[in-house]
Amino acid sequence: MHGQSLKIYNGKIITPGGIIPDGSLVIQQGVITAIAGEDLPVSPEITGIDAMGHYISPGFIDLHVHGGGGYDFMDGTAEAFRGIAAAHSRYGTTSLMPTTVSCSKQELLQMLDTYEQARSGNYKGASFEGVHLEGPYLAMSQRGAQDPEYIRDPDPAEYEDILSKSDSIKRWSAAPELKGALEFGKYISDRGIIAAVAHTDAVYDEVLQASENGYSLATHLYSGMSGVTRRNAFRYAGVIESVLLLDEFDVEIIADGIHVPPPLLKLAYKIKGPDKIALITDAMRASGMPPGESILGSGQRGLRVIVEDGVAKLPDRSSFAGSVATANQLVRNMAELAAVPLTDAVKMMTATPARILGIGDRKGSIATGKDGDIIIFDNQFDVQTTIVRGEIVYNKLHPVA
Repeated sequence: MHGQSLKIYNGKIITPGGIIPDGSLVIQQGVITAIAGEDLPVSPEITGIDAMGHYISPGFIDLHVHGGGGYDFMDGTAEAFRGIAAAHSRYGTTSLMPTTVSCSKQELLQMLDTYEQARSGNYKGASFEGVHLEGPYLAMSQRGAQDPEYIRDPDPAEYEDILSKSDSIKRWSAAPELKGALEFGKYISDRGIIAAVAHTDAVYDEVLQASENGYSLATHLYSGMSGVTRRNAFRYAGVIESVLLLDEFDVEIIADGIHVPPPLLKLAYKIKGPDKIALITDAMRASGMPPGESILGSGQRGLRVIVEDGVAKLPDRSSFAGSVATANQLVRNMAELAAVPLTDAVKMMTATPARILGIGDRKGSIATGKDGDIIIFDNQFDVQTTIVRGEIVYNKLHPVA
């Protein structure tokens, strides 16, 4: 469904070439049809939105999200999927990748079925851009909050069967040092699925091998991965150093300021730059909800967690158990905590994830012919309006003429 014809005016438009002051744009049939540095003409059939001097930005694209608004994708219901899409749209997310946790094959297939159901219906919220499977092929030593009962080595019989049953899987995260993981990476990348290194204790040579076998993305840099390690007195570069060093790798970062503190945000930005970094929320169901007890994963079989200090933790507080971040917080943190230029902070939440996902031809920047996925946010990065393919799904600005 394409939304109404819209004209957004009186705002600072963030484009690939810089910021257009006093800018305006028109969206028709869900697509951007005009952009100008001055007022565009308006006709009675076009709805006007006064941006009131705020920023007009491409919609945020979240490559890694588990839940939000009290729902988790592992709940396995269309209501949960749409609830998450609506919750994150309030914070500027216009596209997202529903993400699993390690689970049984049956539960995984059910989630994939539900994805198809949820995206085929009409709902107000972020669009779904393919499923991200996080696990179950992970290193037990780096599992974090992933359930050890389901962690296992890649099994060709299993993953080939799963992929034969669904074409919605666009990304799969695994530990490349596991038995069969290189063959797995080659198999999925040959089919156009993003192979990502995740929850891994690999060292440099293993990461290099992974890059030669189709792995091209590092799942939540710094989190659930090895750093410099010693074996028999010799030092080895871990996954962190390896993916920062190897140009072949894109990296994603939970820029909530907690999973990754400001000095490490600055370091990653200095080494990889905005074209190779995607900001992700890695949000669980407690995102957008008050602090307190929550559940990571399925509401029936999930892991109990405590949300405090702006992050979810295991009950014994031994490990983080997921993020409660929202996309606008990530952009704010990169701009304020990591002192990154605003255009670069936005790029890491828009154009870079769009390019990684292979949808840069239609999303990720404000240009004529691209999808009308637009957000308006103020100087505090608080989102005022979210528009998905020309449809207003969230709006605090008044009046809309």
